[in-house]
Amino acid sequence: MRLHRLDLTAFGPYPRHEAIDFDALGQDGLFLLHGDTGAGKTTVLDAVAFALFGAVPGARGEVKRLRCDYASPDAVTEVALEFSVQGHRLRLVRSPEYERPKRNGNGVTTQRARASLTWLDHGLGGHAPDGLTRIDEVARTIQRLLGMTAEQFFQVVLLPQGEFARFLRSDTVEREQLLERLFGTERFADVERWFRDARQASWHVLHAHRQRIRELVARVAQAAGQEPPTDDGEVEHTPGPSWLAAVRARLTDDAELAAKNDQQARETKESADAELLRVRELAERVRRVRTASTTLAELAGKAGQHRVWSEELAAARRAGPVVAAHHTAKQAAAEAVAARQAEERATRYVDAMGTVVIDVAALLGVPSAEPDAFEQQARALRDEAGGLQPLLADAEALRIDEARLVTLSGHQRRLSDTVGQLAQCQAAMPERLVAARIALVEANRAASRLDGLRARTAEVKSLHGDALRLPEAERVARVARGAASAAVDRHQRVREALLDVRQRRLNGMAAELAGDLRDGQPCAVCGSAEHPAPAEPVGSVGEAQERGAADIEQAAARERERTAAAIAEADLRLTALEERVAGRTAAELAAALLTAAAERDAASAAADLLPSRAEAVAALEGDIELLRTRSAAAELERAQLIADRKSLADQIAGRAKRLTSARGSFPDVLTRRTHLLDLAAALDNCAGTRSTRRRADARRAQWDASLADAARKAGFSSPAEAIDAVRDDRAMTKLADQLTEVQNRVAAAQAVLAEPELVGLRADVEIDLAAAEAQATAAAGEAEAAALMLGAAERRLREVDDLAQRLQQAWRELAPVEAEYESLAGLADVINGRGQNARKMSLRAYVLAARLAEVAVAATRRLQQMSQGRYSFVHSDAAGPRGTRGGLGLDVLDDYSGQVRPAKTLSGGESFLASLSLALGLADVVAAETGGALLDTLFIDEGFGMLDADALDQVMDTLDELRAGGRVVGLVSHVDELRQRIPVRLRVKKARGGSTLELIAG
Repeated sequence: MRLHRLDLTAFGPYPRHEAIDFDALGQDGLFLLHGDTGAGKTTVLDAVAFALFGAVPGARGEVKRLRCDYASPDAVTEVALEFSVQGHRLRLVRSPEYERPKRNGNGVTTQRARASLTWLDHGLGGHAPDGLTRIDEVARTIQRLLGMTAEQFFQVVLLPQGEFARFLRSDTVEREQLLERLFGTERFADVERWFRDARQASWHVLHAHRQRIRELVARVAQAAGQEPPTDDGEVEHTPGPSWLAAVRARLTDDAELAAKNDQQARETKESADAELLRVRELAERVRRVRTASTTLAELAGKAGQHRVWSEELAAARRAGPVVAAHHTAKQAAAEAVAARQAEERATRYVDAMGTVVIDVAALLGVPSAEPDAFEQQARALRDEAGGLQPLLADAEALRIDEARLVTLSGHQRRLSDTVGQLAQCQAAMPERLVAARIALVEANRAASRLDGLRARTAEVKSLHGDALRLPEAERVARVARGAASAAVDRHQRVREALLDVRQRRLNGMAAELAGDLRDGQPCAVCGSAEHPAPAEPVGSVGEAQERGAADIEQAAARERERTAAAIAEADLRLTALEERVAGRTAAELAAALLTAAAERDAASAAADLLPSRAEAVAALEGDIELLRTRSAAAELERAQLIADRKSLADQIAGRAKRLTSARGSFPDVLTRRTHLLDLAAALDNCAGTRSTRRRADARRAQWDASLADAARKAGFSSPAEAIDAVRDDRAMTKLADQLTEVQNRVAAAQAVLAEPELVGLRADVEIDLAAAEAQATAAAGEAEAAALMLGAAERRLREVDDLAQRLQQAWRELAPVEAEYESLAGLADVINGRGQNARKMSLRAYVLAARLAEVAVAATRRLQQMSQGRYSFVHSDAAGPRGTRGGLGLDVLDDYSGQVRPAKTLSGGESFLASLSLALGLADVVAAETGGALLDTLFIDEGFGMLDADALDQVMDTLDELRAGGRVVGLVSHVDELRQRIPVRLRVKKARGGSTLELIAG
């Protein structure tokens, strides 16, 4: 994979659009990315990572704050990357999720993340797709083209030396976590997990088989009616076939004995049942004779009662015709009473109506008056009512006109009130309209000032924040100056100490060379094989002491540089704050902020009322016009209403005069006409009720004579006697049934006594039935108990036989299950680093150890070159201390001493060389392992400041080999010497308004 171009917009510390041409930067195969501390060098690498994977490496990726704080609100945060991979040239554009100000109104809104991938030459498979726009599709395509995950890319393309320095010094667990992420050994972890799960599942199967055997043994013992045999929980100690045979033999003997007892009990029960049947038959014949004799004696004693029943039934049957005549006479009497009562009610009703129209006293006072007289007077009243019919229409019209006159009067009053109200509203409208127009002008003025007030408030708020940060910035500057002064003093002291050590070593160099002389071997200085007077060491200093003093001096120099950079940064921040604050205090700016915010809020509130106030002015103008129109309409309607009311009043007076004479003493004509018709109807009713009463009296006399004649013919002295003899159908049926029952009982008793088997049998014979029943019941109970015992014995025997077969089958199935579990458990222990695994390494750790060995081999080539053959990596797969897992040990072999020592003992510069070698070696191995694309572009981030000149030369030689192989290497550092060595540079310039990029070539 090779990078061609990177475009940044509002990303990290870069507020505007910045472009990086990697083709121009990589012409020599090596370029330098440098700038001040905090300027944004590492952000360039973050942009490459974000474009490819939508994430940035390390702790920076956890913050998820990628938008530039200095960017304008309208700027879109975006990263675009052009690169080549697997023969394709692609353009990848991503935007993170961030918050931006709303385009309409106040507040912020969330801008969603997006991504797009476009093929600039041709698409996959020879097609030219339009590109991908879904984030998940873009992520899958990038990972497929690169052949590695984001974690692997961060390690093999962006080489952060600090992490590999920690890797050198970390323990087995930390190394295992990093290597797992890089080499993707999850599948081996899945294998380990599969074996653990399979062993657990096999154990559950074995446990289930053993538990099933225990349950079957317990069920056999329970079915046999004995306690289950005790064991220590292991199946091997459970009773076997001999125990089953003994149980079955005992149950067979019990079944045979129960069969013999059952046969004897059944024979005894049959004999007792036969005797009980004979005694019951004899007792039944005696009972029948005794019952028949008792019945005949009882019926003979009630003969008198039976005769009374017979005479009562005969009299009731003779009284039947008299009852029919009695009912008819009774109904005629009731009708006569009802007719007389109706006549009296009709007469009282007519009398209650009074003599307003006619005098009816003559008709009512003569009981013998004919009905025709009433009917004649009723016709005269109807004729008079008919004469009043034409005046009813005039009366109804008069009522309607009077109601309408009342309605018109009320309407006239309401119209007068409405006219007055409209006049009052019209008088108040001009003043309200003027006030509304003034309020509208004020809202317009506030809206025009609002933007300026908001900008002013934001500026004062920013200045207030700067004033609050100023004391802390002054304190940081003071602390930085103190630290820098202390660092300068210390550096001077250790530098003088280094010079002293070097001088002392030079002074004692002759003694140091003399220490290497051997008899017969030539001197390294003069070449002589004779050494007559070798120099004696007198307080000389060795190479190790000089190297230690040099390391201390380099560390002090780095601390001096760091504190100097901290002073510059603190002074720059302090100067910027002082320029912005311009001598104003935080309290003054806080008061100014409150004033500005109050003015802004007041203007905002007034501006928010602008639409409503404009609507209010328009509404008032419309209301004034509407009131004017409604007032004119109301005046016109009131004048018309007054004229209509006067005309209607004149019409009502003329019609009322005509109706007054026609109603007489009644309230109105309709009431007088209704009274005449009601009185005529009442007279007709009197005529009808008088005729009905005369007919009912005649019919009553006729039916009384017929009732007396019917009683005499039926043999009764009077109708009352006949009525007393009457019985209803139910009573007569009961008497007849009682007489029939007596006759039937006498005949049945006589028939029983005449049966052949009962002739000669005395009713007083005593039979002992209870003794026979008791003997039969006892025999039946013994037989039932014997049958139950036989059934239980046979059932136990069958159940034990069935369970025995299942138990024997379970024993046969247990052996292969135990064998399978033992085999799987041993293999799972080995796979997971236990049991017979002598190295105590799991499968995953074993694979990672092999990968680490490959990394050590690849890294050793780099380290030997950069350390001039002194150091090599040594991989160890031995187990750790106190039985901890091994396989991931990584030490260094010091060729000078020939000893293997921990990587923790390396100096700062040596640790940098080792971690850089490890990073490059790991990049080669991971790329080969994943089968990913060729990595033509690498970035190495920081760490060069701790190298001396010779070590830096060795590192540069290694990097020259990388670029000679076609790779482009970018170094991220602020070391001044690298600027002299690398002509092509990308400089990051820091300013108060954000950072910018500058390409420097030559």
